[in-house]
Amino acid sequence: MSRKNIDRSFGFSTRAVHAGNEVDGETGAIRRPITMANSYELPYDPSEVGWSSAEGNIYTRNGGANQGYLQEKLRILYGGENHRDGGADDLDCVALASGVAALSGLFFSLLNSGDHVVVSDSTYIAAYRLLNELLPQKYNVESTLVDSSDPAQVQAAVCPNTKLIHIETPSNPTLKVSDIRAIAEIAHAAGALLSVDNTFASPYNQRPLEHGADLCVESLTKYINGHGDAMGGAVIGAKKWIDKIRAEAMVNLGGAISPFNAWLIMRGSVTLPLRMRQHNDSALAVARFLEAQPGVRFVSYPGLESHLGHAIAKAQSPGGFGGMLAFGLAAGHDAHNEFVSHLRVITSAVSLGHDESLIVFLGEQDERQYLYPEAFRGGFFRLSVGIEDTDDLLDDLTRALHATGL
Repeated sequence: MSRKNIDRSFGFSTRAVHAGNEVDGETGAIRRPITMANSYELPYDPSEVGWSSAEGNIYTRNGGANQGYLQEKLRILYGGENHRDGGADDLDCVALASGVAALSGLFFSLLNSGDHVVVSDSTYIAAYRLLNELLPQKYNVESTLVDSSDPAQVQAAVCPNTKLIHIETPSNPTLKVSDIRAIAEIAHAAGALLSVDNTFASPYNQRPLEHGADLCVESLTKYINGHGDAMGGAVIGAKKWIDKIRAEAMVNLGGAISPFNAWLIMRGSVTLPLRMRQHNDSALAVARFLEAQPGVRFVSYPGLESHLGHAIAKAQSPGGFGGMLAFGLAAGHDAHNEFVSHLRVITSAVSLGHDESLIVFLGEQDERQYLYPEAFRGGFFRLSVGIEDTDDLLDDLTRALHATGL
């Protein structure tokens, strides 16, 4: 029984709470249950079933109930209509096992041997490795790394066989900002697609499809889940592209998300707007604090007026500037590690977008150092600002700076 008709006419917070969720028809529960099944009942005549079809529920590798609920929520958060209540818009979503599964699924499904890709020179390590090493070596897919914060460099890299431009904005780990609309125009003029990894921003802050991107990638593991306890990824875009990714990367490569992870992410996504407001506010306060410290060499955060991409970020990310920043100390390698050892609230760990603040030191041996701006090449921190009290985070950083002699 359907009781909700949640679509893009509602505000973002209302969509985050209600989209994809209905009263369970069997129990009356007001939350969708976890359906931990890998098989579903077949129709009377199963000979007509397409065994590799993702339509309906047949086998969880082809898609399951909880995955479907999550995909509906994400589609509506990105501005789609409610399919279950008659919406006929073209926007669709596929949820996969991880953010990397989403990236590799997109690349594997939409690129062929001999195709060319233009790629941001600042990206998540898996995207860098997939497009700069694995796909060129194994499948003869050409790639060109460019500073995508400069549309002229993107334009100059486009070739007759360019089929995809892939960017991150803000980028991991340098927080570089790229103009989505300008790059979308370049891509479309060349007959190519534009995909945007939106993980650092989340759909609360920024929705690339509204700025002309064709496909949007989210690591659901990060802000959308928000609790550091589940992994997932998603690609959102036009149905014709999502159907291809679903068939090739999910069904035939086995990238399906587990029912439990889909349920956990569905649960976490409800508080995304509340969490993002705190992430945004605290990260801006932390960035301003760090920028004022004589012991800090540089700070990269799009919310700072000193950031080269501040004006673009302000225009295309109306929700806020996110919870991620990078900074380096005016000190050597050992001092960076000593600084971390004095932190009591902020945890030294990888990943991002959790409720707790996380910091990781990226040293001078990072294989992508040659691609980073000069200020980053002496080693730096990537800081994911959590939802703790802002004053406690500032006190933690102050104490660590003083204890390190900075």
